[in-house]
Amino acid sequence: MRREWSRARSLHSRRRRRRPSTPTPFDDVFRHLSTSVVGRIDGLRPVFDTGPILTIEPAREVEMGSITPYESAKGRRYRVRYRKPDRTEAEKRGFTTMREAKLYLSMVTVSKSKGEYIDPSSSRVPVRMFADSWLRSKQPPMSKPSYYMTLERAWKNHVAPVWADREISSIRRSEVQDWVSDLATQKSRTVVLRALGVLAGILDVAMDDRRLASNPARHVRNLPRHGPGKRRVYLSHDQVATLAACSAYPTLVLTLAYTGLRWGEATGLRVRSVNRLRRRFVIEENAVMIAYEIHVGTPKTHEKRSVPYPERLAPMIDQACAGKGPEGLLFGDEVNHMRNSGSKGWFANAVRRAQEFDPSIPRLTPHDLRHTAASLAISSGANVKAVQRMLGHASAAMTLDTYADLFDDDLDAVATRLNDQMPLVALPSGPQTRYARPQ
Repeated sequence: MRREWSRARSLHSRRRRRRPSTPTPFDDVFRHLSTSVVGRIDGLRPVFDTGPILTIEPAREVEMGSITPYESAKGRRYRVRYRKPDRTEAEKRGFTTMREAKLYLSMVTVSKSKGEYIDPSSSRVPVRMFADSWLRSKQPPMSKPSYYMTLERAWKNHVAPVWADREISSIRRSEVQDWVSDLATQKSRTVVLRALGVLAGILDVAMDDRRLASNPARHVRNLPRHGPGKRRVYLSHDQVATLAACSAYPTLVLTLAYTGLRWGEATGLRVRSVNRLRRRFVIEENAVMIAYEIHVGTPKTHEKRSVPYPERLAPMIDQACAGKGPEGLLFGDEVNHMRNSGSKGWFANAVRRAQEFDPSIPRLTPHDLRHTAASLAISSGANVKAVQRMLGHASAAMTLDTYADLFDDDLDAVATRLNDQMPLVALPSGPQTRYARPQ
């Protein structure tokens, strides 16, 4: 027995000396080194110290699954069985080759190890299941009432008729592209992009619930391009004066045309919002009519701003404030917000009367007076940053993009100023005329 232990110890020492210094594929199963101690086996024979020996712990069993063949009407097929992360069993049938079955099982195993596994049965639900949840997340005060109304209409009119009953796992990006292309032939670019955004937002909810691996409504490549857009109306100073004289509310017309306030911002002004000393309006409320109801909230950009008004408008503003408390509305009957009743309202009647005096006045809406204010401010020499703050745009770039056509005259003015400063220098004659440096 002593000889056998000696031979085993010698063999173990030689193996340790031959062990390579670089890790081997089997190093992950060796956990630690331990030294044996003198003791007894079964209390009978002594055990001599053999020096350091390797203690091997069993490797963890990697749970993969199983692949079994079965016979079908179309021939031999393969079935893959595996356990889902919740330890319940699942299977997928119909693989025509063993290679396809192994590949699927490997993909499932990798996705489980990364925490990216998605149960196929959880994806067999209709789109409408997530629509209500997504729309609720967009309800006021999470978004503006007017914006929520457009989302709700897009869902009911364009998204729901096509996608409400479709299983989310069955939707392909090519189908979404076909739907977008077809809708673009009937509706404007804004309507198409809003409908696509609604579908993409709803499917994002499914992704957050780990029911989809990717969103087929995101990154659609071919989208409708920008069209020419609606032609903007710009009135002159004389046309604004004519329109105000023919209106039942001349102060409101002049305020819109010379401050650039939105309709809801102007009709939401209160007496406390008027700084008559500095001739400023403090814009902090916005009154919007939705489904014949007035909703009062923050301005479009959610930011309070200060807008100046001309000195010649000051007496009319003082008269509008007279006899009203701080919370009284500046325009109207002090209590109820003014409404614009469309083609039969006071503004449309004022336009028709003004056109009788000046046929050059085009058809316009109260919002066109906002464009007029931008035009008059730019023509008076105001810089882009001042116009941006007056209109309440998010950035000066947005102002430039919106009213780029109003800055065309500035290009001519730049060329004129450069021409005035350019020195008059005689150019040498010849086939290759060059600019002569001034002496």
